[in-house]
Amino acid sequence: MLGSPGSSSYTSTSTSQEPLFLSESSRELRELQQKTIPVVLIEGDGIGKEVSAATVQVINHALSLSSDNAEIRWEKALAGKEALTQTGELLPVETIESFLRHGAGLKGPLETPVGGGFRSVNVALRKLLDLYANVRPVRSFEGLENPLRTADQFRLVIIRENTEDVYAGLEFEAGSPEAIRLAEFLDLKGKGLDENSALGIKPISERASRRIVAKGIEYALANGLNRITLVHKGNIMKATEGAFRDWGYDEAKQILGDRFLPWKEFHLGGKTIADGKILVQDRIADAMFQDLILAPQNHQVLVTMNLNGDYLSDAAAACVGGLGLAPGLNEGDKIRLAEAVHGTAPDIAGKGIANPSALLLSGVLLLRALELPDSAKRIELALEENFSRGEVTGDLAYRHKNPHVLSTQAFADSLCQRIDKS
Repeated sequence: MLGSPGSSSYTSTSTSQEPLFLSESSRELRELQQKTIPVVLIEGDGIGKEVSAATVQVINHALSLSSDNAEIRWEKALAGKEALTQTGELLPVETIESFLRHGAGLKGPLETPVGGGFRSVNVALRKLLDLYANVRPVRSFEGLENPLRTADQFRLVIIRENTEDVYAGLEFEAGSPEAIRLAEFLDLKGKGLDENSALGIKPISERASRRIVAKGIEYALANGLNRITLVHKGNIMKATEGAFRDWGYDEAKQILGDRFLPWKEFHLGGKTIADGKILVQDRIADAMFQDLILAPQNHQVLVTMNLNGDYLSDAAAACVGGLGLAPGLNEGDKIRLAEAVHGTAPDIAGKGIANPSALLLSGVLLLRALELPDSAKRIELALEENFSRGEVTGDLAYRHKNPHVLSTQAFADSLCQRIDKS
């Protein structure tokens, strides 16, 4: 049972703040009707345990007071450095099985040891669970000064294909037998390739391209948005990123039908979007980086491949102040995994000063995906009010005119207190 706002219990069954006239039998009936949702919890490495505990505390508290009539049963699992220490594996099979069994998870930042042939745990999770869509909303918050003038009303979402591109891990060290055989197979001798080159493969498939564009359209329709931008470098990489663009347009036309609005028609029509229409346009990747700074208002949903998406999401986060406010949700057809975009920050781990906002905002995405909108909204409103009033962790203090710096735990407690009043 959730206790005080300072509690970090992993189960939410509190019935505090219920109307005084609610009878004991009514309370019992509500508890019987309350749904319990299992969610895998990977606390993470470095600051992971601190921000995960704060996030779980706030989510539990919001659920206990919301109209969603649900509780989350947190199923702890291991991955990363802690898993390696305890089991000898960075990603134990039991963790994968837990995700397959429950279908939803919340993950703190993970550390992958440098060298030694270790594969990124984050990449492995996405591949093994087929979490092909990385949804990364980026927005500004009132009260927090932004480094860019144009970022005051910054709000867009980047939907990144998670399983392909140069992040597929198909690369071979310079001089290795695999690199030599690949160069010979492709008959690259005499084509400007140094014989001692490292080689990598960039797979871009029609299937993956179409389903990520479909996910972007699904997101736009679900959130009342009418601008979708396909981001690519197809002017140079015609066979891969150019194909992504072409498949993307075709998929959009098939899904949207009469609602599809091409850029040319939009431009000739006075740059207005009629009710019910969805503008589908494309941007060369380097031009899109310029738009993030100069004209973010021209975009709502960016759909792109793995490498572009990684670069763009971090650049977009920088436009509104950094990764401390950057959430992410990895989605497949059956499994969802919420995670913060930032890393483990080992230099501040254990000091109680880490900012849990990014993981909390990721939790908000997960709550909405689990159809728990009231809890999600309560947390989001509490965060907005904290930022507006300057109640922030130390990393955000420089961005507020009158900051009141809080520890990780005090920040979580203050959010719970705001949720009490919502």
